[in-house]
Amino acid sequence: MNYQQQVEECVRFVKEHAPFSPELIIQLGTGLGNFAEKIDARLTLPYADLPHFPQSTVSSHSGNLIFGRIAGKNVVVLQGRFHYYEGYSTKEVAFPIRVLSLLGAKTLIVTNAAGGLNPLFHAGSIMVLRDHLNFLGENPLRGANVDAWGPRFPDFSTPYHPGLIKTALDSATHCKIANVISGVYVCIPGPSLETPAETRWLRECGADAVGMSSVPEIIVARHAGMDVLGLSVVSNVNDPDNFEAILLEDIIKTAEAMEPKLEQLIVEICKEI
Repeated sequence: MNYQQQVEECVRFVKEHAPFSPELIIQLGTGLGNFAEKIDARLTLPYADLPHFPQSTVSSHSGNLIFGRIAGKNVVVLQGRFHYYEGYSTKEVAFPIRVLSLLGAKTLIVTNAAGGLNPLFHAGSIMVLRDHLNFLGENPLRGANVDAWGPRFPDFSTPYHPGLIKTALDSATHCKIANVISGVYVCIPGPSLETPAETRWLRECGADAVGMSSVPEIIVARHAGMDVLGLSVVSNVNDPDNFEAILLEDIIKTAEAMEPKLEQLIVEICKEI
């Protein structure tokens, strides 16, 4: 069975069980999975029950597809994601987004935890993505294009919807959430964290924050014609000339501490979309 057939089989399965067609997808990243418990859930489908869905091997990522309501919107929440460093291809990483795009979702909100590169940033900030660099070395659109899914050469002049960026920044102001900024995200393969020299180089490339996720899903969402908003919790900021050890436990701790504010921000954004 090829990739297209796998996607279509999963679409049929989810469609048979889903209580509605989702308007909006919210993908939860490292340390941010508890947000799923705050929505008015109507149906929870474990990833293990979904045909051809990858399985997360990262302990901080639960594996559930949750249909529910937020701010009057029909949403589907991806509680946990997959990563290139787990051994998956970028096509497999983006498999859930491809499936949900074919169920009618028009907007994607992606969240993740990222390391700060911009020296003006602070740990605990929320960065609204305005652009990205894909340094994975692989693109999920590589291979035969399915014309019904999107164009062979999709335009990426505006990978993140300007209206959604403005809505996110305005919502942060309305909710009085401090340290919400915008910037450029760079995705690297991982799982090893950046060296001081790599940190310096990534800064020079124009990146404000670095992570190991999200870009494959964003590429597929844009290919499918979806509007995308990206939100990164900045877990730490490292100076390449005075480098400090980066521990996963600290990244998760910072992301969890910021979860209530990110939850408040997402709910406000959903109200305004």
